Amino acid sequence: MITNSDLKLRDSADMFSILKAFPEQITEASEIGNKIEPSIDTAAIRNIIITGLGGSAIGGDLLRSYIQNEIEVPVAVNRNYFLPAYAGKETLVIVSSYSGETEETLSAYNDAKSKGCKIVCVSSGGKLTVIAENDGNLVIKLPRGYQPRCALAFSFFTLLIFLIKNGFIPDRDNEIKKVIELMKERSMLYTSLDSTGNSAEKISRHLLGKIPILYSSNDLLDIVNLRWRGQIAENAKTLAFGNYFPEMNHNEIVGWQENSEFLRNFAILYLLDREDNPRIIKRQKVTKEILEKYRGLDIEIESEGNSKLERIFDLVYLGDWVSYYLAILSNVDPTPIEKINLLKNKLMES
Repeated sequence: MITNSDLKLRDSADMFSILKAFPEQITEASEIGNKIEPSIDTAAIRNIIITGLGGSAIGGDLLRSYIQNEIEVPVAVNRNYFLPAYAGKETLVIVSSYSGETEETLSAYNDAKSKGCKIVCVSSGGKLTVIAENDGNLVIKLPRGYQPRCALAFSFFTLLIFLIKNGFIPDRDNEIKKVIELMKERSMLYTSLDSTGNSAEKISRHLLGKIPILYSSNDLLDIVNLRWRGQIAENAKTLAFGNYFPEMNHNEIVGWQENSEFLRNFAILYLLDREDNPRIIKRQKVTKEILEKYRGLDIEIESEGNSKLERIFDLVYLGDWVSYYLAILSNVDPTPIEKINLLKNKLMES
């Protein structure tokens, strides 16, 4: 069993407390969003691009996935130095960089400016905030002091409310309150080290020494799938891979054939939602039966909650805790990201 002594020994920056306070972070993000004044001529916008990298982009990814079936303009997430060629005067570009220093995002900001796009920035400071304010663009200011991957509520809920305030999508006030209530329940559960009901700690024990493979639908849970992989990589310092139904049934499923001894090191996590297409549910069931004799183990994890927003964050929050406990069990500190910092330093040298 993981103890408080284990946490003190391995969790140098107290990520435990940051994760525990996620419900309060949603409340704070909502308060920031509710202070935003409408500033966009919605009728003049033909498409929306959210540009960012890593933890600053995942909020945009989740937002795109969540609203894709109701928003009347296309929403895309850009992870590059430049924007797509179609970006122009009828494009709303939301520039997301928690630090305000991400070189790819600063480049994308300048590209948006040169193309005459309408620009809104989300940041806690840095060069991006200085440049954007000097250019007269709206900056939604976030509190400092977080790892970008630990600031998800700020990068998601502020943007969600921004779109609501500007008339792109209907109000979500009641749904957001329900998400906060659910996260409070989950926070109590996942922070209980002596509880047999702590599913996050239990799943992390199953994953110890394994390489996680995440499979989900390509509808509501595509970015939840991506979030799990990113958190396992950054927090637990463990590689994780994933794919989506139905696409993986047309190629990747065949790869589960050779290297049978090595495949025993893989743990398949099936992320499920009750609103998955019935044919996807059938595909998941049959795929599990086919792959059962090849993988090391598999775990089915179904989202809980009434609304889509609740179910998305139910799984996101679980994945964050699983990655955290996997780090502790692996005897690694979840916060440092030495290889990313090394890469950035090398790039600065050049």
